[in-house]
Amino acid sequence: MSDLAAMTAVLPASERKAESAPELPVDIDAVLAALPGAALVADLRGRVLRTSGAATGLGVIRNDVIHPAELIRLLADVSRDGQVRELEFQTRRPLPGKGRLELKARVGRLNEQALLILVEDLSESRRVDAVRRDFVANVSHELKTPVGALSLLAEAVQAANDDPDAIKHFAGRMQVEAARLTNLVQDLIDLSRLQGDEPLGHAETLHVDHVVAEAIDATRLLAGAKEIEVFSGGRNGLVVLGVDDQLAMALRNLLANAISYSPPRTRIGVATRQTEDAVEISVTDQGIGIPAQDLERIFERFYRVDPARSRMTGGTGLGLSLVKHICRNHGGDVTVWSVEGEGSTFTLRLPTLADARELVVPSELGQEESSS
Repeated sequence: MSDLAAMTAVLPASERKAESAPELPVDIDAVLAALPGAALVADLRGRVLRTSGAATGLGVIRNDVIHPAELIRLLADVSRDGQVRELEFQTRRPLPGKGRLELKARVGRLNEQALLILVEDLSESRRVDAVRRDFVANVSHELKTPVGALSLLAEAVQAANDDPDAIKHFAGRMQVEAARLTNLVQDLIDLSRLQGDEPLGHAETLHVDHVVAEAIDATRLLAGAKEIEVFSGGRNGLVVLGVDDQLAMALRNLLANAISYSPPRTRIGVATRQTEDAVEISVTDQGIGIPAQDLERIFERFYRVDPARSRMTGGTGLGLSLVKHICRNHGGDVTVWSVEGEGSTFTLRLPTLADARELVVPSELGQEESSS
C-alpha cells in the first residue's frame, strides 16, 4: 500500500472526500522560513502543500507526500481529534548520506483542512550524548586503574612495615602510579581547554625552528634513557601563525610517542618543509609501526593499539587526540604513514602565514604588524 493510500485509509470517511486545495494564510511561506528546524504544511491526506528548505534533507517527503509510516499515523490521529501530538522516530538518511536519522515531529492543525508539521533532527545531539557517555565511561575506567593500584600498594606497604626493602619497592611503584594519574589528569585538563578554543584569535607569528628545538629539548631526557638520537633537518626559517605552547605540546606528544614505541639505540628525525598550501613538520621513527586496521582510529580519545604496551610506557591514550585538536584549532591537520616493523611518520600540516591570516581576519593582528 502506498503512503498516500495508507494515510487515506486511516482518515474518517468525511475527510477522505475533501479534494479541494486547502486555504492557507497568505504569509505561510514567511512563517515556515522563520520557524526553527524543518517545517511543513500538509493536507489531511498527507500531501505536502508547503515546506521550508530544511525539510527536504530529512527524508520525510517522498513524491510530495509525507513518507514515514509512523509520521503518517501521527497525522491521522491529529486529523481525527485536533490534538497536538509529538513523536520520535527514525528514518533512512536521504542519498548520498548513509545510516539513519533520529527525528522528532510535532503535529497540530493549522486550520480545518491543513496540518502544521515541525520536524527536529536529533541525530547530532544524540551522537554528542553518546560521545559524552563514552568519554565519561572511559575516564572512569582510566582513573580506576591507577587509583586501584595505589590502594593495593598502600596496603602492601602497611603489611611490610618491618621490611625496608619491600617498602622501598612498593613506594617506587606508588610513585609510578601517582605519575600516571597526574599525567592522565593533566591530559584531561589540556583536552578540555583545547576543545572550543580558537587559538588563531590570539595567535602570534612563530618561528618553526624554535618550536622544534623546544619540543626536542623537552624530550631529551626521555630519549637519552633509551639512547635514542633525535635530530632535526629540512627547511629553516619557516614561520606560522599560532600559539607557541600548544604547537610545542603537539610536537612534544609526537616525539614522546615515537620514543616510547621505538627500540633503544634507534633514530628519530624531525623534518620541516613548506608546500604550496601548508607548512609541514614531520616526526619519523624506526619503531614498531602501526597495523593498517588501526590507522584510522589512533587519533580517537583513549584508543590504544596495544593496551598492555601502553600501560608499560605510561601512555594515557590522549596524546594523539590532543595533537589532532591542536592542529584543527590552528586550521590544519595531522596525518600518519606507518608500516609494521619499519616505523611511522606523523606530519603536522599547518596553514601558511598568509592562509592563516585569511582564516582569522584579525584586525588587531594586522594593526600590530603594521606598526612594528
